[in-house]
Amino acid sequence: MSDEIDPDDDLDLAPVPDPVPTSVRLRDALDLIVMVKSEGMRLDLYVLLHLGADFSRSLVQRAIEAGGVTVNGRPATKPSYKVRHNDRLRVTLPEPTHDIPVPEDIPLDILFQDQWLAVVNKPADMVVHPAKGNWSGTLVNALQWHFREHLSTGAGHLRAGIVHRLDKDTSGVILVAKDDMTHRDLAMQFESRKVFKEYVAVAAGELDRDSDYIEGALKMHPYDRLKMIVSSDPDAKPALSYYEVLERFRGYTLVKVQPRTGRTHQIRVHLLNVGCPVLADKVYGGRASVKLGDLAPPGTAGADEVLIARQALHAFRLRFRHPRTEQWIEAEAPLPPDIRRTLDALRLHRPKR
Repeated sequence: MSDEIDPDDDLDLAPVPDPVPTSVRLRDALDLIVMVKSEGMRLDLYVLLHLGADFSRSLVQRAIEAGGVTVNGRPATKPSYKVRHNDRLRVTLPEPTHDIPVPEDIPLDILFQDQWLAVVNKPADMVVHPAKGNWSGTLVNALQWHFREHLSTGAGHLRAGIVHRLDKDTSGVILVAKDDMTHRDLAMQFESRKVFKEYVAVAAGELDRDSDYIEGALKMHPYDRLKMIVSSDPDAKPALSYYEVLERFRGYTLVKVQPRTGRTHQIRVHLLNVGCPVLADKVYGGRASVKLGDLAPPGTAGADEVLIARQALHAFRLRFRHPRTEQWIEAEAPLPPDIRRTLDALRLHRPKR
């Protein structure tokens, strides 16, 4: 059953007779009229397109579900409603808080930088940008300290410098723009899939082939907003990941993954879909950590030692064309200690016979 507003619902869909400005910002609301070129766009995406960049899609969706957006005078409580030409929208959202992230002296492992951009090795357990529940300790807070005013702000102050994102518990290479023009150029490279990305993961399970691709469109889980699923639904977004096995163990696989698309949780969901979820992935693997005793024979000394307490996924390499010098830049982030520790235990206790 579709979750968009049914066309037969009793909504006032009469066209607006007099031309009015497409966007009029009021004291506490935003009035919008849908132009013909936007017809068929999801309501949440359409609203997000017309708001300041400091509003997130999840915030917009929650506001829609709470009745904060009206369509032709009636609350539209479903974010997936497809807007129509001449729909009249009124958007009422809370003012964004924490407009300017506070600079924090958090050490950064900078792999490369010049006057236009930087490449950083993000540690695990670091949120990329401030949001509800994480107003401090984020990568943006650290960037504000290290680069001060030398960060792009086209995506809003809460995402200053951030061209793309990594999950909180995914470590590795992340690209930072120091001015808006560089940000736009880099973002276009990501959008046109001209950025080469390579991840390394420890998977719980043994992949059948030494190399292959995983193709499966992704959409949000219907009951759990923290998860994505592979789906044949027309609204699901196409996703493609290539992988190559680097090392095999009994019951586990070290794998290199090259995502050709950049969907939310893509690698984690694709590996789960072939029966080999990322090790210690609480959301998709049901296990938040791995101890030495989980891999070693009974009675092994130090069995309670925690080897890794987050998903064993690392953004290992990023390759892109520098938008100013036009040279190819390739940056690598070495495997972090927790993944190396896990691999040492697998090599010792779970070698492939």
